[in-house]
Amino acid sequence: MASLDEDIKIGAAARKAGLAGPALFLLAAGAAIAVFWYGFFALFAAWTLPEYSHGPLIPLLSLYLFLRQLRAAPPAPAVVNDRWPGVWLLVFTLALGILGNIARIPDIVTYAMILWFYAVLLIGFGARYGAQFWPPVLHLVFMLPLPSFIYWKLSITLQFISSEIGVWLIRLLGIPVFLDGNIIDLGVYKLHVAEACSGLRYLFPVMSFSYIFAVLYQGPTWHKAVLLLSAAPITVLMNSFRIGVIGVMVDNYGIEHAEGFLHFFEGWVIFISCVLILFGLARLMQRLAGDRRPLSEALDLEFTGIGEQMGRILKIGASRAMLVAAVLTAGAAAAWHLSPEREIVTPRRDGLVLFPRTLGEWRSGPAEILDPNIERVLGADDYHAVAFSSEAERAPVDLFIAYYNRQTEGSGIHSPEVCIPAGGWEMSRIRQTEAQLPDGTTVPVNRAVIQKGLSQQLVYYWFDGRGRRMTSDYVAKGMTLLDAVTRGRTDGALVRVITPIVPGEPEGEADRRLQALMAELVGVLPRFVPN
Repeated sequence: MASLDEDIKIGAAARKAGLAGPALFLLAAGAAIAVFWYGFFALFAAWTLPEYSHGPLIPLLSLYLFLRQLRAAPPAPAVVNDRWPGVWLLVFTLALGILGNIARIPDIVTYAMILWFYAVLLIGFGARYGAQFWPPVLHLVFMLPLPSFIYWKLSITLQFISSEIGVWLIRLLGIPVFLDGNIIDLGVYKLHVAEACSGLRYLFPVMSFSYIFAVLYQGPTWHKAVLLLSAAPITVLMNSFRIGVIGVMVDNYGIEHAEGFLHFFEGWVIFISCVLILFGLARLMQRLAGDRRPLSEALDLEFTGIGEQMGRILKIGASRAMLVAAVLTAGAAAAWHLSPEREIVTPRRDGLVLFPRTLGEWRSGPAEILDPNIERVLGADDYHAVAFSSEAERAPVDLFIAYYNRQTEGSGIHSPEVCIPAGGWEMSRIRQTEAQLPDGTTVPVNRAVIQKGLSQQLVYYWFDGRGRRMTSDYVAKGMTLLDAVTRGRTDGALVRVITPIVPGEPEGEADRRLQALMAELVGVLPRFVPN
């Protein structure tokens, strides 16, 4: 009888221990949602965009990859004594997530969230055993939107490449066509290769698909690498083919074939074609390697035992490290949500509509109003585009200022390296230097010569704001993060001046002309771009 009572007590203790692990995990996961909520909110907003509409599927596919890998992995060790590296990683992710919350930069929060999941894996399975599950965790990156300044650089680059190849295909068919930046001129019709036609809408989901393809593919490592790396060139080439087909159809049947349902349908055809090409590439490599198995076997799409592995996760054991992880995450959530809300400081400034029309001997004409599509892509809160001229100078100087109240939450400055080529100008000889002004002061600038046909222009530009002038995109973003945390400010501006290089005059004259205007400009700029 005593033995039976003892067995009952042991069974009850085991059931309690068995519930403790999942309970600690659920507590940590619930607290993590509170810490990373700003990142979750930004993700949901990004997933409404065509480029990232595949995002909700990524966590499900990552879970499948994890369960499949767990099924094939050797049994976990009976005794785990290396959980604490995961705890230290978890501490880092919580600090990084709160930093992103303070700075109001959702990209930082979402990357911290992914690292948090990996930290929990290392805690639950131990560092040595859990480290092998990095592939499904890495796959979660495909659900995240790119930082805006990387997105626009990539988008413009892909637009340019797709336009070049698309026009080459049109010319192969004997159709006269001219490419001016991202404008395909067919004579009667002009097609603008907008950011929606850059191929990013296919690139992200196709890359996600190729990643899964490479993980599941049962073959040599170099086969996997080819499948993974081929996603980008396949997508770009197929998108270029799509642009070429649209150009041919517009030339033969009218502009309506570049709009509406047909444009949308062609996009889906290209996406499915990219996936089929990946399958064909895998099959070709199989044949060349002498592998005669059906592709379905080589991909190992077996689902047997996946449910059993899900149950194995739910039986996660309790440990001191998991308890510490749950307490730390809950503490971070409480500290963040109970702390006073930090406001982003918006400094006082004059609107650029008040920018003076006279700078020393320079006089400006009326301000230019940008095309609505350009305004939307620019995303600035205030801008000023105007041409200054002087009777003492042979050519005018164009001034452009784009001001942003905050450079977080997906908005921010776009470098001229992105937008100038889109207008058909070739940018060359770009370098970082210091412009020596007539009064002896220096201003760090990016100096570039741009050319379209026989016309050449000299460009200076820099990133200005919060008392700093910077030439590097990455330094500017880093300083924005620092000032967001330390000063509560993320405002800033792009300042760009351009002048023609007059035929027959030395290039140094164009430098002198820009520097002459800048000598007058830097004194009034703080009124509109606060220090």
